[in-house]
Amino acid sequence: MIEVQGLTKSYGDTLALSDVSFTIQKGEVVGFLGQNGAGKSTTMRIIAGSLGASAGTARVGGFDVAESPRKVQAILGYAPETPPLYTNMTVGDYVRFAASLKGVPDIDAATKKALGRVGLEAVSHRIIDNLSKGYRQRVGLAQALVHDPKVLVLDEPTSGLDPAQRIEIKNLIHELSLGDDRTVLLSTHVLSEIEAICSRVIIIHKGRIVAQGDLATLGGGAEKKVHVELARPEGAIDVLRKVPGVTLVEHDGVHLVVTGERDVREAVAAASIPFGLLSLQGQRLEDTYIQLTTRETT
Repeated sequence: MIEVQGLTKSYGDTLALSDVSFTIQKGEVVGFLGQNGAGKSTTMRIIAGSLGASAGTARVGGFDVAESPRKVQAILGYAPETPPLYTNMTVGDYVRFAASLKGVPDIDAATKKALGRVGLEAVSHRIIDNLSKGYRQRVGLAQALVHDPKVLVLDEPTSGLDPAQRIEIKNLIHELSLGDDRTVLLSTHVLSEIEAICSRVIIIHKGRIVAQGDLATLGGGAEKKVHVELARPEGAIDVLRKVPGVTLVEHDGVHLVVTGERDVREAVAAASIPFGLLSLQGQRLEDTYIQLTTRETT
């Protein structure tokens, strides 16, 4: 449903994106990760048609974003991190306005459904300028949903929300991805949200894609880490350091973190049993993300 090929974007002498390519299949929910300034929002804006590329192509549902913007807009919902809201309008009027721009046949029904999905019914008559940042995020999400799009591009949709609201929006995104083969591209700094919602991850660093894959295998050639919790950790470090393939053993205050030159989970588990093995977890998304976004890009 989303095909990005060779995307490049320059701002004068500054290269924001360099030969970015990836494909997202129909029905996939894919997380888009990267540090601030890595190129996430630029990529998403190009896909949504609100920014032109310097080179390369982006296609949504088979339509070229640059050549067929109206056809793309009919099937894509885009919620930027800072929604471009008309803050002097009421919530309901703004979402109705968005519905009219998108050619929704039954504007009132679509508006009511969108407001209900994001929990805005109670504030539908309030002026947007008087809302908290969290509620403004919900208004931005409502306008992205009002035409019931088959593709959603969500840039930091839980930014500014409290923990309870984050859970609600996370559950909503998960619900939207079920059935109807809806495709979702989601960026967030909260890695637990990616792990809970997404089936696959794309990591961008300094304008280049540095990794992409499913959560279970992401990391490829990166060093493998194993997080171990022991009932009796005394003496375990020296034992684990001698396990074949282990290159480093650290104590992070709660767990032991074992780094291996390959997957050493089985050997580490066997060596940990005499020390009261309570839990063992392999390479985490956080580990891979940090490794890939703190190295220099050549």
